[in-house]
Amino acid sequence: MGIPWTSSKTTEAPHCPAAMEKVKTLKFFPPYGSVNKTPTGDTCPTCRGTGRIPRGQEDQLVAVIPCNDVRLKPRRTKLYVFISIAFCLLLCCLILFFVFPRSVTINPVSVLSVMVYFNPQRVDMEVTNLINVTNENFVPVQILDFTVQGLVYGTVAGTKKISNLTSIQSRSQKSVTIRRFIIVCFFVCFSNYCRSSSKIHLVFLTLQMTMNISYLSHTEQVTVDTYEYIDCGKNSTTPHPVR
Repeated sequence: MGIPWTSSKTTEAPHCPAAMEKVKTLKFFPPYGSVNKTPTGDTCPTCRGTGRIPRGQEDQLVAVIPCNDVRLKPRRTKLYVFISIAFCLLLCCLILFFVFPRSVTINPVSVLSVMVYFNPQRVDMEVTNLINVTNENFVPVQILDFTVQGLVYGTVAGTKKISNLTSIQSRSQKSVTIRRFIIVCFFVCFSNYCRSSSKIHLVFLTLQMTMNISYLSHTEQVTVDTYEYIDCGKNSTTPHPVR
């Protein structure tokens, strides 16, 4: 009987597509701990060399990023830092510009009227003045009180205090009328001067104005001194500006 002839060549099994995909995946993802794709490390223990992590474990695993990853070297870092610093400086300058305290001024405008009352031993004068209060701030200013003191020849002859005044809006001006400001003069020579038959009875009156204001959570005092002339001989003083 003849021995059946058998070929010495073995038939190779066809390549499995799944195996080829796994080989490609392993070639694409370097071994665990390797940054230059050289097989010097172990297989990733989390993805088991497949390049994928098990579903449902995303919040339990830690990703390893190579040192040469571009995400670790952001571009234009200096530009972004410079833009941020410039923006912060601009914002601070704007805040300082609008919040920085500015002046609040008192400007005497005119004498509106003077009423003269002759008493046996003195002369009383009721003066009405008009003043302007200017607010240069970008915030409203609240007037706490306003005090006017009149001096005749260096002696205090009358004082008036006004409270509960309304506020002045930002970058605006408000007119305040001081009514019934009484000036009392006890000097004998002054009384004789006002009662004389002369046509000129001018008296120079010194006004010291003090205003307490409040804005931006702090109080401030504004003072101004001015001079005006009034006619103490009769009720003939016409409105005239204060110089």
